Amino acid sequence: MRLSRTIRVVRRTAVASRSLGNSRAFSTFYTKDHEYLKAEGDIYIMGISDHAQQELGDVVFVELPETGSSFEQGEACGSVESVKAASSIYAPVDIEVVEANDTLEDNYSLVNESAEAEGWMVKVKVTNPDQLGELMDADAYAAHCAAE
Repeated sequence: MRLSRTIRVVRRTAVASRSLGNSRAFSTFYTKDHEYLKAEGDIYIMGISDHAQQELGDVVFVELPETGSSFEQGEACGSVESVKAASSIYAPVDIEVVEANDTLEDNYSLVNESAEAEGWMVKVKVTNPDQLGELMDADAYAAHCAAE
């Protein structure tokens, strides 16, 4: 029983590795600036991390890019304002925006309630997948946050 479960896990990992191409075999990537990219097939969901929203405090405004906009890695593509501070959102890799989370316009608190789920900001196409290798997985990101 245990062996068959191990084989299934190994197969899933192998499939994930093949489907992500040159990127590593995990589906959520993080930046040092606290943005995340979560893979959903060829589209990635992008937003600020749970750690970032905790540091910001209550979010009172979100500025999102327009659908069809393109940004290079490191370029500001939006902003988040809270009761404590305003912060730019940076493109983790080269991206093209395919959808903005319009729900945030009426409910900024979703970023605080569920930053890495319902509080996502945009859905994007990654236009340079090789750059994904420069990002952190969840463990590396947790270590990065602990060291800050």
